[in-house]
Amino acid sequence: MALEFLRGVIIITPMSDARFPTTVELEAGLDAILKSPKDAGTLEMIVRRPQVGEREVVTEGTLDLAKGLVGDNWPSRGSSANPNPDVQLTIMNSRAIALLARDKSRWPLAGDQLYIDLDLSEENLPIGTRLAVGSAVIQVSPQPHTGCKKFLARFGQEAVDFVNSPLGIKLHLRGINARIIQQGTIRVGDVVRKA
Repeated sequence: MALEFLRGVIIITPMSDARFPTTVELEAGLDAILKSPKDAGTLEMIVRRPQVGEREVVTEGTLDLAKGLVGDNWPSRGSSANPNPDVQLTIMNSRAIALLARDKSRWPLAGDQLYIDLDLSEENLPIGTRLAVGSAVIQVSPQPHTGCKKFLARFGQEAVDFVNSPLGIKLHLRGINARIIQQGTIRVGDVVRKA
């Protein structure tokens, strides 16, 4: 995948020369992921998806109960007029995406909105856990978050196998879904803490 920039928005276009991480490289990076903070981490990146195939990296965002991340296309995703609040936000561990993407400029390819240096594992953040970030509060939802065909195309089969392995699922290496409980403003660098 190539990244083209247009008016501050990243346009994702197909590219065939990407070098994907190998299973050996992914397994070697697991120790760094396992050292993620447990109770308080850092919001490393915020990404809005204005349209399908577009990403906008921002330093500040507004989380709204009805709109999700303001400027993101979440309200129009899916097949119903009532978008599923359990998938308002997709969150990925920043150490996991750093391992998969190799370069921070490729993080937005994962399609998540929040990249947080925090242990997202099922044990550390069970369903219903609330996280305070900026002036907002979000809650881990029961909706699973798994690698899709787009994720496969952008990071390779070995990455999909890694995040969807039994350990990868337990650690939520592909990420988690969350809903907004209290709206507010979030900024890159904000502390993300269990509420």
